[in-house]
Amino acid sequence: MDSLLLSRRDLDFLLHDWLDVTTLTSHPRYADHDRDTFDAVLDLSEAIATRHFAPHNKKNDAEEPRFDGERVHVIPEVEQALRVFAEAGLAGAAMDYEVGGQQLPTVVANACMSWFQAANVGTAAYPFLTIGNANLLLAHGSKEQVDTYVRPMVEGRFFGTMCLSEPQAGSSLADITTRAMPQDDGTYRITGTKMWISGGDHELSENIVHLVLARIPGGPAGVKGISLFIVPKLLVEPDGSAGERNDVVPAGLNHKMGYRGTTNTLLNFGEGRYTPGGAPGAVGFLVGEAHHGLAYMFHMMNEARIGVGLGATALGYTGYLHALDYARTRPQGRPLTGKDANAPQVSIIEHADVRRMLLAQKSYVEGALALSLYCSRLLDEERTAEQDHGRARARLLLDVLTPIAKSWPSQWCLAANDLAIQVHGGYGYTREYNVEQFYRDNRLNAIHEGTHGIQGLDLLGRKVVTKGGAGLSLLLQTISATAARATAGGGEAAELATRLEQATARVEHTTARLWSTGDPATALANASVYLEAVGHVVLAWIWLEQFLALKDDTDDFHEGKRQAARYFFRVELPRTGPQFDLLDSLDRTAADSRPEWF
Repeated sequence: MDSLLLSRRDLDFLLHDWLDVTTLTSHPRYADHDRDTFDAVLDLSEAIATRHFAPHNKKNDAEEPRFDGERVHVIPEVEQALRVFAEAGLAGAAMDYEVGGQQLPTVVANACMSWFQAANVGTAAYPFLTIGNANLLLAHGSKEQVDTYVRPMVEGRFFGTMCLSEPQAGSSLADITTRAMPQDDGTYRITGTKMWISGGDHELSENIVHLVLARIPGGPAGVKGISLFIVPKLLVEPDGSAGERNDVVPAGLNHKMGYRGTTNTLLNFGEGRYTPGGAPGAVGFLVGEAHHGLAYMFHMMNEARIGVGLGATALGYTGYLHALDYARTRPQGRPLTGKDANAPQVSIIEHADVRRMLLAQKSYVEGALALSLYCSRLLDEERTAEQDHGRARARLLLDVLTPIAKSWPSQWCLAANDLAIQVHGGYGYTREYNVEQFYRDNRLNAIHEGTHGIQGLDLLGRKVVTKGGAGLSLLLQTISATAARATAGGGEAAELATRLEQATARVEHTTARLWSTGDPATALANASVYLEAVGHVVLAWIWLEQFLALKDDTDDFHEGKRQAARYFFRVELPRTGPQFDLLDSLDRTAADSRPEWF
């Protein structure tokens, strides 16, 4: 039976027919691999996700973690699943051999992770965060820090977190107040409170490695004065064994509408519950240079933004497959032209409006998966390109795509989940069916790693204007190259290319129009609208790329892809017209509204 988690046929098409990931094996880093190894690790990921993650997804949601004032309790199936994940070597799938990794391309490793996010996003969050934590330390930590913390994370013995937000600051990191006092031995003593820390406390691993943003007294104000510290739950002895308890403790758990299987904590650092070394404060170890912490943390945050978009895609995708399965097996009603009341009912997929909802879901989730894997491929190109120009190009294109790759799936794959509930009818919002949980889980991704508003400000306020607009120019050139290939081929692809070129021209015009006044407040007042409109244009490009990769094949899979592309161009891309009109008008309705009017 086909999986209800993801479509392996679609993954194979995207990885091999479109992105041609085996060409990466020409680079020394990936020379040990071939298509057989890529397919084998994908097979393994699907099997583990299906057998060890998916079965406890609903239990993970119903029996969320509890805090008894001393310990956080998680259902035992979570630890069992994570042990299998670690034993399979998946925590270090894309990491270097020298730290115990498998040195797979990022695009393949992310395709593997999508199986776990589709199967059980609550349990998958623990390795997701740990991998990002380890990659940050590999990029910016010392050799000693890598040996002490990264290797055990690759082995699955330590898990990791990211500790940014504080109750009074939220996403405004310039306002964090957690302090780091330097000590004579080169360590720091950390005091403060961090909020919304996923995976912040549990007993699923031997240790938890917290990456904490804090201020060293005397440093610059604002974000320029933020430093990054490793603050382990348990101090690590020189031989790698667990030492005494550090003074980082949970004050309580947050209870979210989704991701309920992931512990989410309010953490107190240095409150005095423990006194490591007989002194107050949690012991912390500086990563890199002082006052550069936010730049380092963005290494993890940008990786996490791609990953959050992939997780949103996976949840939308499994919701679509559940809705498709239900539509094929649920008999209800008769054809509109049927006159015989005694005739047997037909499956609801026979009704055009149900097919409309399924086609919308298909266009969202398959487009989002393609975008996520394309961005993952750019990470590999940045790492392996032989020339500086190639690496710089991949980095620049990824920079401008990252806010879209995070936010677009978080919005539109959630819309797919909403439609999956609708396809199920009254059953859709009952807990006996899975689709209501997928919706609740996915609703969090619009906020994880920066809201739509933050991503819109990042795209319009930074990514498309920095370096003289080089990022936007590169994106538009890349889209134009695809359109040119489609035009040269003629036929339907050329018709789609014409529509895409018209939309990209509007992106260029509207971006210039927004910044023409020299007034950032006006330009950025509708940044979220800009993000959504440009995101839809990018997804139309991604669908044209897929359309071209279909070549002349005419089986059901390929015809289904073509129809999804048609749907996106005919129904979704036209949404951007009124949005660009609004942006071009420099509308200030929201900006000019006064707080007292609400």
